[in-house]
Amino acid sequence: MDRTENLESATTADKAAAADIRLPAFPAYSARPLRFLQGPQSRWRELLLLMRAFREMLNGFRHLHFAGPCITVFGSARFPEHHRYYKLAREIGAAIAHEGFTVMTGGGPGIMEAANRGAKEVGGHSVGCNIKLPMEQRPNPWLDQFVDFRFFFVRKLMLAKYSYGFVALPGGYGTLDELFEIATLVQTRKVESFPIVLAGVDYWKPMLDYLRDVMIPEGTIAAEDVDRFFLSDDPVEIAAHVSRIAKSEFGVREVQPKPRWWLFERSPWPR
Repeated sequence: MDRTENLESATTADKAAAADIRLPAFPAYSARPLRFLQGPQSRWRELLLLMRAFREMLNGFRHLHFAGPCITVFGSARFPEHHRYYKLAREIGAAIAHEGFTVMTGGGPGIMEAANRGAKEVGGHSVGCNIKLPMEQRPNPWLDQFVDFRFFFVRKLMLAKYSYGFVALPGGYGTLDELFEIATLVQTRKVESFPIVLAGVDYWKPMLDYLRDVMIPEGTIAAEDVDRFFLSDDPVEIAAHVSRIAKSEFGVREVQPKPRWWLFERSPWPR
């Protein structure tokens, strides 16, 4: 029996030793059978979760069906009215509305409020997908329409489903989560190559430098994944960029969908 055959019949530890690989020294208690912290929940609880999620999706589809082609704006809820990023978001919301798009946000304060406010101030449409949190995030007062969600994953689905472009202003974990989920969906071609804009050059440039200087050389992402981001502080340029791609590549045009009376539908926009 040659050395190859000996390795095939050896234990994992023998193989590791032959390959000069050191296995980590686990504590003695790790020899016990692995126990999960929580076993499966009852089937009734899982069915209840499924029904709640389905109800939220259905409610979102019903309320947002006539929202029109949207541009979703992400950003922190923590910036006050006098902050420069609040002012930037307000101008971006107005510029997007001028291009004929509905401004969609998470419906809360800060950047979300500013973008909705900018749209409303110029006569545009403004919608929000609000999340119910323990600290009770209230919808901002600049919304034509809003939908409350209990589940983050349903809310993120709605923020993406009706949008033809995404603008991320400075924000924290939630903003990064939303931004990189969209980037991942585009990267993996689960959605179309919708434009993704980063507004706030000073804030986002260090992140882009990290992506280029660390992640691309390590091979975890490709250069085209970073080039997909459009970086700008000019509200008019941002709105023109997303509008051009949405209209030229995805055929977005101005139409007025008609509610179906037999589905008990009505348009959210006043005539």
